[in-house]
Parts: sequence; structure tokens; C-alpha cells
Amino acid sequence: MLAETICSAVSAAGLGIAAVTAYRRRFLTATRIAAYSLVPVGLVMTGVVEWLSGIVFQPSVWIGFGLLGLAWLLLVTTRAVERRRSGEERGSAKAARGGAAREAVAPAASAPSLGTGTGTRTGTRTGSAPAAAAPPAEDFSDIEAILKKHGI
Repeated sequence: MLAETICSAVSAAGLGIAAVTAYRRRFLTATRIAAYSLVPVGLVMTGVVEWLSGIVFQPSVWIGFGLLGLAWLLLVTTRAVERRRSGEERGSAKAARGGAAREAVAPAASAPSLGTGTGTRTGTRTGSAPAAAAPPAEDFSDIEAILKKHGI
């Protein structure tokens, strides 16, 4: 009963504000305010307010919401643990294939870009030159296809 009275008072106040706004010749804003002020009365008349007040004041409903929250928390936690485990398995598979043993060099470089020793700073190389440069390991056919598709 109290909720219905409060909703009716809020709607009446909103309609009053809408009337004052319309008096100031701001009809679009007045119409919008009137629409919002009619919502509480509509909720009372459809029974939504009575249904919500029945839910709010029952402890069994709150226990049910708590259980739903707990279930959601457990599902999210298990998903996070599952993702972490699958990530660790992927990382160990990469290490087993030898992905971690590669040197950090530029893709087309035949030797590391940072030299060892003072010979590279002065411009003279103290070490021997490599016998033959290895061909690049990447296949750029997919990139070439994209460039041809765009006319480049």
C-alpha cells in the first residue's frame, strides 16, 4: 500500500513538472518528462510493484539470489582455472618442440644484429664472414597474394 502511494506521488510530481515545462514552451522536454512520470503508475497498475515488494521482503528469495550468485562464482572460477591449465599445457608443448631454443635475431638476418667485441664498432670485423647466408625461413606467399589482390 505504501509503495503504491509513493509511486502515485512521484507520478503526480512529474506531471506537475511537465506542466511547468510546457508552460515555458519546451514541449518536447515536457512530453518526455510526462512519459517518464507515467511509468510508476503504470507499474502499480500492472502489479509489478506488488510482485517486487513480495520478493524483497521474503528471506527465502534472498537466499535463492545468494545461491545463484554462488553458482555463478563457481562457474567463473572453474573456467578461469581451466583456461590457465590449458595455457600451461600449450606453453609446455611449445618448449618441447624447441620454440624456446631459438635465438633472438631479425627474420632475414644471418647473424645477430648486436656484435660481440670492439671490431664491429670501428667498422672492421675481427671474425670470419659466414660461408653462405641461409635463405629466409618465412614464406611470404600469403602476403604477396594480399598485395596482388589490392593491386600493389
